[in-house]
Amino acid sequence: MLKPGKDDGRKRILAIDDAAIVLKRITDALEEFYDVVTVNTGSRALRYLETEKPDLILLDIRMMPKDGFETLQEIRAMEDRADIPVIMLTGVEDKNSVIEGIKLGICDYILKPFFPDDLLERIRLALEHSEGNYTQPTGEES
Repeated sequence: MLKPGKDDGRKRILAIDDAAIVLKRITDALEEFYDVVTVNTGSRALRYLETEKPDLILLDIRMMPKDGFETLQEIRAMEDRADIPVIMLTGVEDKNSVIEGIKLGICDYILKPFFPDDLLERIRLALEHSEGNYTQPTGEES
């Protein structure tokens, strides 16, 4: 039997959020296209990352006891995990939070509530970019 995300070619997304309803919405939006692993704390995410390497992480900011920024700092310090693309998916609509996330190397910042099609598209773009398949629009006509 194939282990999901390993041998069947599907990308694996790790979703970290302390709200069960948000994790359910994420799973519902993504499960047709991706293997989705959900955890409800930053500590559980870090334990998962000790043995597994997802293709992308969706990360909330406001969580207790370890918030999204603390969790992301620890992910970035992990050997062979610092390069995982991270999208902040949060209800925090604050310029300083966006700046902090950018300093920690996030690839996108999505506000809740999210639209499933928008989430899928932004994940697709982040994965393309991380694989080097993304070409930046130049604005020039050919």
